[in-house]
Amino acid sequence: MSILVTGANRGIGAALAAHYRETGQSVVGTSRKSGTGFERLDVTDPESHARLARRLAGKPLSLLICNAGVYPDKGQRLEDGYPAALWAAGLATNVTGVFLTIQALLPNLRAAKGKIAIMSSQMASQARAPGGSYIYRASKAAVLNLGRNLAVDLAPEGIAIGIYHPGWVKTGMGGHAAEITAEESAAGLAARIEALSVATTGCFEGWDGTPIPF
Repeated sequence: MSILVTGANRGIGAALAAHYRETGQSVVGTSRKSGTGFERLDVTDPESHARLARRLAGKPLSLLICNAGVYPDKGQRLEDGYPAALWAAGLATNVTGVFLTIQALLPNLRAAKGKIAIMSSQMASQARAPGGSYIYRASKAAVLNLGRNLAVDLAPEGIAIGIYHPGWVKTGMGGHAAEITAEESAAGLAARIEALSVATTGCFEGWDGTPIPF
Protein backbone atom coordinates (compact mmCIF):
# COMPACT_ATOMS: atom_id res chain seq x y z
CA MET A 1 0.00 0.00 0.00
CA SER A 2 1.01 3.60 -0.62
CA ILE A 3 -0.29 5.90 2.12
CA LEU A 4 -0.19 9.67 2.64
CA VAL A 5 -0.84 11.21 6.06
CA THR A 6 -1.23 14.96 6.43
CA GLY A 7 0.04 16.57 9.62
CA ALA A 8 2.32 13.59 10.24
CA ASN A 9 4.96 15.46 12.22
CA ARG A 10 3.25 15.09 15.59
CA GLY A 11 0.36 13.63 17.56
CA ILE A 12 -2.10 11.27 15.92
CA GLY A 13 -0.65 11.89 12.46
CA ALA A 14 2.81 10.81 13.61
CA ALA A 15 1.36 7.75 15.33
CA LEU A 16 -0.59 6.76 12.21
CA ALA A 17 2.47 7.14 9.99
CA ALA A 18 4.56 5.07 12.41
CA HIS A 19 1.87 2.38 12.65
CA TYR A 20 1.69 1.90 8.91
CA ARG A 21 5.46 1.96 8.49
CA GLU A 22 5.79 -0.75 11.16
CA THR A 23 3.43 -2.94 9.12
CA GLY A 24 5.64 -2.53 6.05
CA GLN A 25 3.59 0.04 4.16
CA SER A 26 5.03 2.87 2.07
CA VAL A 27 4.12 6.08 3.88
CA VAL A 28 4.45 9.72 2.85
CA GLY A 29 3.98 12.12 5.75
CA THR A 30 3.38 15.82 5.29
CA SER A 31 4.23 18.74 7.54
CA ARG A 32 3.45 22.44 7.28
CA LYS A 33 7.11 23.22 7.89
CA SER A 34 10.06 21.75 6.04
CA GLY A 35 11.65 18.80 7.79
CA THR A 36 13.67 15.69 7.12
CA GLY A 37 11.47 12.82 6.03
CA PHE A 38 8.39 14.95 5.31
CA GLU A 39 6.78 16.36 2.22
CA ARG A 40 6.00 20.02 2.85
CA LEU A 41 2.29 20.83 2.71
CA ASP A 42 0.46 23.83 4.10
CA VAL A 43 -3.13 22.65 3.71
CA THR A 44 -4.40 26.25 3.66
CA ASP A 45 -2.27 27.16 0.62
CA PRO A 46 -3.54 26.11 -2.84
CA GLU A 47 -0.08 26.48 -4.37
CA SER A 48 1.37 24.17 -1.72
CA HIS A 49 -1.18 21.57 -2.79
CA ALA A 50 -0.27 22.09 -6.44
CA ARG A 51 3.42 21.56 -5.68
CA LEU A 52 2.70 18.35 -3.78
CA ALA A 53 0.50 17.08 -6.61
CA ARG A 54 3.30 17.73 -9.10
CA ARG A 55 5.83 15.89 -6.93
CA LEU A 56 3.50 12.89 -6.60
CA ALA A 57 2.28 12.88 -10.21
CA GLY A 58 1.78 9.35 -11.49
CA LYS A 59 2.07 7.73 -8.03
CA PRO A 60 -1.01 5.61 -7.16
CA LEU A 61 -2.27 6.28 -3.64
CA SER A 62 -4.01 3.49 -1.74
CA LEU A 63 -4.96 5.59 1.27
CA LEU A 64 -5.14 9.31 2.02
CA ILE A 65 -5.50 10.25 5.69
CA CYS A 66 -6.60 13.86 6.13
CA ASN A 67 -5.36 14.39 9.66
CA ALA A 68 -3.98 17.96 9.72
CA GLY A 69 -6.17 20.12 11.91
CA VAL A 70 -6.29 22.87 14.52
CA TYR A 71 -8.31 23.66 17.64
CA PRO A 72 -8.02 27.45 17.59
CA ASP A 73 -10.65 28.49 20.10
CA LYS A 74 -9.60 26.89 23.38
CA GLY A 75 -10.22 29.35 26.20
CA GLN A 76 -12.27 31.77 24.11
CA ARG A 77 -15.19 33.53 25.83
CA LEU A 78 -18.56 33.98 24.18
CA GLU A 79 -18.73 37.56 25.42
CA ASP A 80 -15.55 38.85 23.82
CA GLY A 81 -13.79 35.99 22.05
CA TYR A 82 -14.02 34.09 18.76
CA PRO A 83 -12.76 36.88 16.47
CA ALA A 84 -13.42 36.60 12.75
CA ALA A 85 -9.75 35.90 11.99
CA LEU A 86 -9.87 32.86 14.29
CA TRP A 87 -12.93 31.54 12.46
CA ALA A 88 -11.19 32.02 9.11
CA ALA A 89 -8.05 30.22 10.27
CA GLY A 90 -9.98 27.29 11.76
CA LEU A 91 -12.16 26.73 8.73
CA ALA A 92 -9.24 27.16 6.31
CA THR A 93 -7.35 24.30 7.95
CA ASN A 94 -10.10 21.96 9.12
CA VAL A 95 -12.47 22.20 6.16
CA THR A 96 -11.03 23.90 3.08
CA GLY A 97 -7.67 22.26 3.71
CA VAL A 98 -9.23 18.80 3.64
CA PHE A 99 -11.08 19.53 0.42
CA LEU A 100 -7.99 20.92 -1.30
CA THR A 101 -5.93 17.90 -0.25
CA ILE A 102 -8.46 15.45 -1.66
CA GLN A 103 -8.90 17.48 -4.82
CA ALA A 104 -5.15 17.72 -5.45
CA LEU A 105 -4.54 14.01 -4.91
CA LEU A 106 -7.66 12.68 -6.62
CA PRO A 107 -5.72 11.46 -9.69
CA ASN A 108 -3.46 9.44 -7.38
CA LEU A 109 -6.44 7.98 -5.53
CA ARG A 110 -8.25 7.16 -8.76
CA ALA A 111 -5.18 5.30 -10.02
CA ALA A 112 -5.40 2.91 -7.07
CA LYS A 113 -9.13 3.09 -6.26
CA GLY A 114 -7.86 4.20 -2.91
CA LYS A 115 -9.57 5.06 0.36
CA ILE A 116 -9.87 8.39 2.15
CA ALA A 117 -9.95 8.78 5.92
CA ILE A 118 -11.00 12.14 7.33
CA MET A 119 -10.27 12.99 10.96
CA SER A 120 -13.30 14.76 12.37
CA SER A 121 -14.42 14.53 16.00
CA GLN A 122 -17.42 13.45 18.04
CA MET A 123 -17.69 17.19 18.69
CA ALA A 124 -19.09 17.41 15.15
CA SER A 125 -22.24 15.57 16.21
CA GLN A 126 -25.39 17.67 16.26
CA ALA A 127 -26.90 15.09 18.59
CA ARG A 128 -24.18 15.91 21.13
CA ALA A 129 -24.11 19.67 21.55
CA PRO A 130 -23.01 20.66 25.08
CA GLY A 131 -21.95 24.17 24.02
CA GLY A 132 -18.65 25.98 23.66
CA SER A 133 -15.72 25.45 21.28
CA TYR A 134 -17.83 26.95 18.50
CA ILE A 135 -15.13 27.19 15.85
CA TYR A 136 -13.77 23.70 16.41
CA ARG A 137 -17.23 22.12 16.58
CA ALA A 138 -18.48 23.98 13.51
CA SER A 139 -15.38 23.11 11.46
CA LYS A 140 -15.51 19.43 12.40
CA ALA A 141 -19.24 19.33 11.60
CA ALA A 142 -18.50 20.94 8.23
CA VAL A 143 -15.78 18.43 7.37
CA LEU A 144 -18.14 15.61 8.36
CA ASN A 145 -20.68 17.01 5.90
CA LEU A 146 -17.94 17.36 3.28
CA GLY A 147 -16.90 13.74 3.73
CA ARG A 148 -20.46 12.46 3.53
CA ASN A 149 -21.10 14.29 0.26
CA LEU A 150 -17.76 13.30 -1.29
CA ALA A 151 -18.56 9.71 -0.36
CA VAL A 152 -21.66 9.85 -2.57
CA ASP A 153 -19.80 11.36 -5.51
CA LEU A 154 -16.78 9.05 -5.36
CA ALA A 155 -18.51 5.75 -4.61
CA PRO A 156 -19.19 5.01 -8.31
CA GLU A 157 -15.42 5.17 -8.87
CA GLY A 158 -14.74 2.66 -6.11
CA ILE A 159 -13.26 5.24 -3.71
CA ALA A 160 -14.55 4.86 -0.15
CA ILE A 161 -14.48 7.61 2.49
CA GLY A 162 -14.63 7.16 6.24
CA ILE A 163 -15.01 9.97 8.75
CA TYR A 164 -13.56 9.25 12.18
CA HIS A 165 -13.36 10.44 15.76
CA PRO A 166 -9.83 9.56 16.88
CA GLY A 167 -10.77 9.57 20.57
CA TRP A 168 -9.67 11.86 23.35
CA VAL A 169 -5.96 11.42 22.80
CA LYS A 170 -2.93 12.35 24.89
CA THR A 171 -1.40 14.83 22.47
CA GLY A 172 -0.62 18.53 22.49
CA MET A 173 -4.24 19.14 21.49
CA GLY A 174 -5.87 16.56 23.75
CA GLY A 175 -3.79 17.24 26.85
CA HIS A 176 -2.36 14.96 29.53
CA ALA A 177 -5.76 14.16 31.04
CA ALA A 178 -6.97 12.46 27.85
CA GLU A 179 -8.15 8.87 27.82
CA ILE A 180 -5.93 7.06 25.30
CA THR A 181 -2.47 7.28 23.78
CA ALA A 182 -1.81 8.27 20.20
CA GLU A 183 -0.61 4.72 19.53
CA GLU A 184 -3.89 3.23 20.78
CA SER A 185 -5.83 5.67 18.63
CA ALA A 186 -3.73 4.88 15.56
CA ALA A 187 -4.17 1.12 15.95
CA GLY A 188 -7.93 1.49 16.31
CA LEU A 189 -8.20 3.87 13.38
CA ALA A 190 -6.15 1.54 11.18
CA ALA A 191 -8.59 -1.26 11.95
CA ARG A 192 -11.54 0.95 11.05
CA ILE A 193 -9.89 2.00 7.80
CA GLU A 194 -9.07 -1.61 6.92
CA ALA A 195 -12.77 -2.47 7.29
CA LEU A 196 -13.89 0.52 5.21
CA SER A 197 -15.40 -0.27 1.81
CA VAL A 198 -17.72 1.30 -0.72
CA ALA A 199 -20.55 -0.52 1.09
CA THR A 200 -19.80 1.47 4.27
CA THR A 201 -18.58 4.70 2.67
CA GLY A 202 -19.66 7.85 4.46
CA CYS A 203 -19.53 6.16 7.88
CA PHE A 204 -18.94 8.27 11.01
CA GLU A 205 -17.23 6.16 13.64
CA GLY A 206 -15.03 6.37 16.68
CA TRP A 207 -11.53 4.92 16.76
CA ASP A 208 -12.95 1.85 18.53
CA GLY A 209 -15.70 1.26 15.97
CA THR A 210 -18.50 2.96 17.89
CA PRO A 211 -20.98 4.59 15.47
CA ILE A 212 -21.39 8.29 16.20
CA PRO A 213 -24.74 10.01 15.62
CA PHE A 214 -24.74 12.80 13.11
